Amino acid sequence: MAATAGHGASGAGVFFRRLSRWQADQQRDSLADLHVAAYRASPAPPPDDSCAENRPPSPVPRFHDRNPFLARFAEDVQRPGFDLLVATTGPRLVGCVYGYLPDRQGSWWYGRHDIPAPDLGQLADSGRVFNIAELMVDPEHRRRGIARQLQERLLVRVDAELVTTVIETSNSAAKAAYESWLWSRTDRLPAANGRPELEVWTQRPPA
Repeated sequence: MAATAGHGASGAGVFFRRLSRWQADQQRDSLADLHVAAYRASPAPPPDDSCAENRPPSPVPRFHDRNPFLARFAEDVQRPGFDLLVATTGPRLVGCVYGYLPDRQGSWWYGRHDIPAPDLGQLADSGRVFNIAELMVDPEHRRRGIARQLQERLLVRVDAELVTTVIETSNSAAKAAYESWLWSRTDRLPAANGRPELEVWTQRPPA
């Protein structure tokens, strides 16, 4: 991956920064802290700052605990096309989004083998699909449009025909947010292997 891009500031004193693979791996513990804090949050924020897989019931399911996240992240950071942005206020990490180019049978579908459709599988094989694996915002910094800015800034550099993500079926706030960002629900994945039921959402990237 290219070297880290320069800072970009929002109007609320939040700075956005793209990290290299190495930098992202060095920040894995801080990212895990953010992940646990985001998924423990209650009550849920308004849709603008909702994010995929970000509002489970209490207590936090095992899928959202620190060690499972770290295990997934260790794999994801090595995937083709991995790209990650963070949002900070001073030294504090307050948001993160990352994704990668999935393959036809990759973990983006969480083991369901009857999808994707052949044409979507061909797009994945040719590197024309980008999957947002995680989008999270610290509970104390929601309602500021940080989630929206993170996903917009990430997708600016995406060279793909389709962008995907998965959202917990019970996460109505996240679904409302993605719908407001012009994403569409395209499929549903049953609960399996310790993770909750998920919905697949897609969007055509910006021209």
